[in-house]
Amino acid sequence: MPITDKWIPLSGGTEVRFGKLDWAAGYTVTFGARDQLISTIEKINGKVVILKDAANRAADDAIMRHSDTGPLQAAVDRAIREKRNLYFPPGWYRLSKGLNVRKPEGLTIQGVDGVNTVLDISEGVGACFQFIDGSEATLRNFRMVGHSGYAERDQVGSLRTTGCRGLWGFYLKHCNAVGIRSTERVLVENCHATRMSAECFYSASRSRTGGRPEPKHYTKSITYRRCSVVDSGRNAFNNNDYAENTCVLYCRIVDVGGCSWEGASRFVKFVGNYVRNSGTVAMGNIGSRAEHLEILGSGQHIVADNVFESGVCYGGCAIRAACGATQVIVSNNLFVNFNSSAVEFSSNTTRHLPTTNTTATGNIFDLTCVDKEPKPRHAILASVPDTIVADNQIYVRGPADPTATGIVVREPALGVTVHDNLIRNCGEGIACRRVQARVGQVIDKQTFTRSAMPMLPLVRRAAHRYAGWNLVWIKGGKPAGRSVIEQFDPETCQFKLREPCEMKFDQLFEVYPPHSANWNIHDNTITACLKPIVLDAYGSKTSRVANNLITRGTASGVEGAIAVGGRFKLIGNQITGFNEPASAALVLGADRFGKMRPNVVRDNIFQDCSQAVKELVPGTWKASQTGGNLFIKCGGTPEK
Repeated sequence: MPITDKWIPLSGGTEVRFGKLDWAAGYTVTFGARDQLISTIEKINGKVVILKDAANRAADDAIMRHSDTGPLQAAVDRAIREKRNLYFPPGWYRLSKGLNVRKPEGLTIQGVDGVNTVLDISEGVGACFQFIDGSEATLRNFRMVGHSGYAERDQVGSLRTTGCRGLWGFYLKHCNAVGIRSTERVLVENCHATRMSAECFYSASRSRTGGRPEPKHYTKSITYRRCSVVDSGRNAFNNNDYAENTCVLYCRIVDVGGCSWEGASRFVKFVGNYVRNSGTVAMGNIGSRAEHLEILGSGQHIVADNVFESGVCYGGCAIRAACGATQVIVSNNLFVNFNSSAVEFSSNTTRHLPTTNTTATGNIFDLTCVDKEPKPRHAILASVPDTIVADNQIYVRGPADPTATGIVVREPALGVTVHDNLIRNCGEGIACRRVQARVGQVIDKQTFTRSAMPMLPLVRRAAHRYAGWNLVWIKGGKPAGRSVIEQFDPETCQFKLREPCEMKFDQLFEVYPPHSANWNIHDNTITACLKPIVLDAYGSKTSRVANNLITRGTASGVEGAIAVGGRFKLIGNQITGFNEPASAALVLGADRFGKMRPNVVRDNIFQDCSQAVKELVPGTWKASQTGGNLFIKCGGTPEK
């Protein structure tokens, strides 16, 4: 609400008043206030209760509730002091603030079970249990209740403000189930949380970094096992620092308004969990280009054997590796009735190190939309270097869905292999696309920074640094000039051109390598898709599409089995059944500059197609290197 120098009414009959200030520059004022008196009963005379502390205001509608924080904190402190474990009998324990477990040394805190031992922080603030330093702790058999559920996800999420930076709403009204700060080894088992405003299970730690001494205490192992997060406003599981060896095992995550897992931490396993109507499993998210992150690395993850059902309410996809994540494996997961994008190995970063060394294998993606409106979505996006996408099944039940795409491979990633995938009934089967970026700050006629959006990966120090890469200026959707990048400076994040060039802020450009891209798309089976393979990218001498089986199946209105708009080698593919009058097996177009590329088209089998080769630009077949192709019952063959 607007800020004035008058009394401003808040909830609960409270009013606040600010002094006279010049607010013209744009300010956001936040503060916390509670309509509670937390005290101790000293005496009871009939219906009169005498408290240790006096109230600072009168209220006719005040309610007196018990608060167990004081005695429970005393019990925790005594257990640590006497090196004894702590047992909670069945009961409903009300917390006015969280319990601090400082420097546990082999401590176990245990309830009777995960149903009848309840910690209620719905009228309190903080974490039900906050572990701080120490060597070892075990927490098991609790149910924890907060105050802000899935329905309040926008209220406790990122809030926009006028004339000032935004803030997270849960900072104003904060509660979570468990917090861990640099405790070395922690096991959290059979703990179930609901209605938490902040990250439900949260950890943060000091860290060891490449080449530096280890800190005295840092998190070496956290295991969450058989836990659940249901109906909560923000993230289910979270680590924003570099805690190591975190395992989220066999947990249930349903109706969570933030990420299912968000981790900048190292050596993480997210295995055997069930996720429905919740946010992204987000790997990386490190706002740093620190050099030590390229030595020990960060964001290493194994995401395996999970079930993801329905869709994603926050984050845009079920699983994403971005912002510094490296050495990532996504394997053997099931995606059921999925109306969101599923897996992304993303190059989108603002100033972070890019993602690299990723693998998606053995997953099954059911992209069938059971909602009223299907959303544009893809099963797998690969836009980072050194990526393998293999042995996945991707399909839609029923007719081909034009909003569903199987696999997207996006430049300028180098070293991408896509093989032995089965793709059925999608709008696009495999799509290769370009990436675009915009000029940020112009330093001089040869030097500029990249703007935040759209994104171009700011490569690592030991990478190619874009030396010698081609930069294509785009105007009106078409190329308007070309430059060569001399180098990218990983410290200043500036690009330097080989020759001076007139450029301006927000100018659009694309890049592609001067050498081998090393794309290998082979041995995939693609059937009943409206656009089976779309090669709308610059490509390179080593961009290879080979030994794929492509059939029309039950799809109708298919214009072409393989559409080529860049430089690719097409070798040993079998294309069958594209026999509709307007359909073609191979559609050859010009490249980004309107020129015919010397593509290689050899040893392919074209069978039962109305038109074997369709030239969008006359002469593209002749410009290609051809030989050994077999045409069976096809019209429009090049020889004829």
